[in-house]
Amino acid sequence: RLPVPKLEDTIKRYLNAQKPLLNDDQFRKTEELAHAFEKGIGRELHEQLVAQDNQNKHTSYITGPWFDMYLKAREPVVLNFNAFMSFNPDPKPEYNDQLIRATNMTVSAIRFMKTFRAGYLEPEVFHLNPEKSDTEIFKKIIRFVPSSISWFGAYMVNAYPLDMSQYFRLFNSTRLPKLNKDELYTDEKAKHLLVLRNGNFYVFDVLDRDGNILKPSEIQAHLKYILSDNSPAPAFPLGYLSSENRDTWALLRKNLLENGNEEALQKVDSAMFCLSLDDFPIKDFMHLSHTMLHGDAANRWYDKSFNLIITKDGTAGINFEHSWGDGVAVLRFQNEVFKDSTKTPAISPQSQPASVDSSRAVQKLDFKLTDALKAGITKAKEKFDATVESLSVNQIQFQEGGKELLKQKKVSPDAVAQLAFQMAFLRQYDQTVATYESCSTAAFKHGRTETIRPASVHTKKCSEAFVKELSKHSTEELQKLIMECSKYHGRLTKEAAMGQGFDRHLFSLRCLASSKGLPLPDFYQDQAYARLNHNIISTSTLVSPAVQLGGFGPVVADGFGLGYQVHDDWIGCNVSSYPARNGKEFLQCIHKSLEDIFNVLRGKKIGS
Repeated sequence: RLPVPKLEDTIKRYLNAQKPLLNDDQFRKTEELAHAFEKGIGRELHEQLVAQDNQNKHTSYITGPWFDMYLKAREPVVLNFNAFMSFNPDPKPEYNDQLIRATNMTVSAIRFMKTFRAGYLEPEVFHLNPEKSDTEIFKKIIRFVPSSISWFGAYMVNAYPLDMSQYFRLFNSTRLPKLNKDELYTDEKAKHLLVLRNGNFYVFDVLDRDGNILKPSEIQAHLKYILSDNSPAPAFPLGYLSSENRDTWALLRKNLLENGNEEALQKVDSAMFCLSLDDFPIKDFMHLSHTMLHGDAANRWYDKSFNLIITKDGTAGINFEHSWGDGVAVLRFQNEVFKDSTKTPAISPQSQPASVDSSRAVQKLDFKLTDALKAGITKAKEKFDATVESLSVNQIQFQEGGKELLKQKKVSPDAVAQLAFQMAFLRQYDQTVATYESCSTAAFKHGRTETIRPASVHTKKCSEAFVKELSKHSTEELQKLIMECSKYHGRLTKEAAMGQGFDRHLFSLRCLASSKGLPLPDFYQDQAYARLNHNIISTSTLVSPAVQLGGFGPVVADGFGLGYQVHDDWIGCNVSSYPARNGKEFLQCIHKSLEDIFNVLRGKKIGS
């Protein structure tokens, strides 16, 4: 179970995270408020939280508050919450044809779903010592151990089974807009797929009445039929509604339901997933990021648990809604779909579509729109276009080193990437700001994520040495500063992964106070608390053989959304920003910082 940290540990960790962001007077005030909270109302709330947690052993203390945080948020899900991960191309170029890839990935996705529902999907396990635990013999033995104690058997060899409770929401699921708080809806009985092309909505069954997958050649035939349909794009594309403010969308949805669209919406909501087929090829990484992060809202349904997007040249990616689950579940799905569709593809470039009557099997959904709905769609489109227009996405690939060299030098690759971000922001804006790094707590029952706070007194000191006082430090001194950052970041990462961060704990205490109708404690009214939770640099990392690139929007108007990957010999960064910040310049500063850090680790003297 996810542990509730000790209150004194949480307060100590909170103050450590505040230290680099405040001057002495500000810090003294924040420290006073924190200690008063720890001795007073915070202690009471903490005891209530622990008692409540002990009464709810079937779940974790963060589950309720975290679902509420997502589902009560009224901002549009696109750009604010939905993230994307794009697939690597199929290693066999002729398989990167839109129809072939769409068919193969659809079949692989359904295979994954059927394997999961039948209880045959291999459990997600984090192996700290893979030589011992990631072996056939261990799998054979553990299979016969009763599930109530099998996790203990895994712990003995340093293998940690991960929580998979989110997986069932991958399929047949949608986030439904409701006033004040949305709802998650899942209908596991539905057998159809939703396909979007040119703003038109199509559905067809991919399972037969016995629940078996349709022949791949039939799925191919239906997709070919949709790709060759030359119906014009609708004048009022419904997709835009899923990009609206949630309350606005909830009212428009009510209007849709009252005007005879219940059956069509039911088809959309219960579909296995949404396959979005775009009619253009991808030009470059920037175009790829824009397409997968938001694309054309006419051809997306952002409320579905995920949209599988495939463009004209067979480039594929996933845009997923975030309330139901986290990156680990989506990544596992992507890895399996990539592996299955490339290693054992259902169809080949030589395969012929089945000779079936697709015009009967494929249903094009028609929506009855009132003037109010047409006006709502027009307004949603205007807002969406304006937001997207103001969004910049930029990438860099740092080619002068990666994980291999860093491990050789005994520094944490993640710590170096995070240090480079701190150094870059200091170089560009001359300040240290609230920074967020997401860390999965899936090692625990119903764990979600915890925050790592990468901005520390160590990164601040090291960044200032590199950016402002280079001439005062020898290469050895700079190496020592990097080592200190690495050690501290490693500790923070370990704490977060073990459920020993401070963010979720403080968040839960705040939610508890509000649910009891208590006035907001002074501790939470501190400007420093608000500033720490205004995450200007929001970061997330993943490396996988299936994924080419991942990213998300900035979480605040004056922030950066930073997805990064540390590979063996290169480092990739993908940055999103609005006009308040210059993402291109930020990336140049990151590149310079990485260059300096790598040179110092190689023992070279660097010039300013």
